Amino acid sequence: MRDLKNIFIEPTGKTPQVDFNFLTGDLILSGRSIPENATEIYDPLFKWVVEYVRSPRQTTNFRLNLEYFNTASSIWLAKMVKALSRISDPDNVLYIHLYFSVEEFDNMETEDLKDALAPVVDIVGDSVISIGVKIYGMDDKGEIIKDSIILL
Repeated sequence: MRDLKNIFIEPTGKTPQVDFNFLTGDLILSGRSIPENATEIYDPLFKWVVEYVRSPRQTTNFRLNLEYFNTASSIWLAKMVKALSRISDPDNVLYIHLYFSVEEFDNMETEDLKDALAPVVDIVGDSVISIGVKIYGMDDKGEIIKDSIILL
């Protein structure tokens, strides 16, 4: 395996901040994701994830702190989740972190959560590793006020 280098990309008005750290296993996307060409932004990140899966950390944290993302971005995010769910060591854990306003968080009913997570469950359905989804409620300053975890 070639040496995997960390990726850090500053955000723009249309693209998220990217902080993929091989050493810590933290893969963070934050901000807005409405790029004109999603493939240009996400294809290198997807290739990095595929390489990472070959030699992952014991715990991988895929943090999606996106205030908004378009359909093209969601397709790439799903591809990355699917790739991460293919980590082959059953002792490894993947956490997918999702961030919401505290109002949205408070208004989520069990059925809402099931509906929101259904696509994730479909993507990771036959995984070998343990997968958890952590959901956070944040205030206007971006501070986490509440959280919950769901094990898939």
